[in-house]
Amino acid sequence: MALYTTIHLHNVPPGREPEYAEWFDGEHQTALANLRGFLAADRYEVSDAQIMPDIDQPWRFMSVYDFDLPTPEIDVPALGPLIAAVRDAGMITDNETERLYTYRLYSDWKASPNWQQEEPFSGVSIILGNYVAGRGTEYHKWYDEVHSVEVTNVPGHVAMKRGELSPIQIEPRHYCPGDQLILCANQTDDLLFTIRDFSARARGVSPSGIAMEPRSTAGSFARTVHYFDKVSGTRFWTGGIAYAGDLSVYPDKS
Repeated sequence: MALYTTIHLHNVPPGREPEYAEWFDGEHQTALANLRGFLAADRYEVSDAQIMPDIDQPWRFMSVYDFDLPTPEIDVPALGPLIAAVRDAGMITDNETERLYTYRLYSDWKASPNWQQEEPFSGVSIILGNYVAGRGTEYHKWYDEVHSVEVTNVPGHVAMKRGELSPIQIEPRHYCPGDQLILCANQTDDLLFTIRDFSARARGVSPSGIAMEPRSTAGSFARTVHYFDKVSGTRFWTGGIAYAGDLSVYPDKS
């Protein structure tokens, strides 16, 4: 058995959003439950707040499908017909923006003390990234031992999992700009604060006094970052913001 995640990046024609949401939370979930190895599926909408506000956000919606598969070469493509049905029904915008990418995960969620396990995620961020050719070992060591810890300890960030683009993909196939998937889970109702403190820690100017290590040169700058809010199941997250450490450095949050 191996963990796989498929991300479906797409847009929905104006006015058909409620119809799409009803399909996803109803008929689609029922069909997914019959797929071998299916674990979970959630749907997200692009956030107003972004850590890289100058890059394109071509997708309003993203669905994330998680599987534990005995035979991925057979089971990964089985998701295709389920998505094709809603595409054929005209509920996915036909403007060449739709993308389906499947990744084989290195591990399940790696959580920080911020994670409130009794609460749902409020959203996720994804990085479609790459490492410098020949420096994969260095890149993975940096992520596993340094950067994943730094990122998930930022207030509002709670867990991370990563994967590598699978040779098994779902039709229709398109070029994928990121061989590496970094999926970070959030629990916050103040995403802008989370993004600002993440940026401040990276630059060594956070009010917390915490500064991240310099970014590894093994990580390519050929990457895109996208923040999404969860819109399936529980629409609004009301648990405040997940913190670890001394709240006194955040006078308006304690």
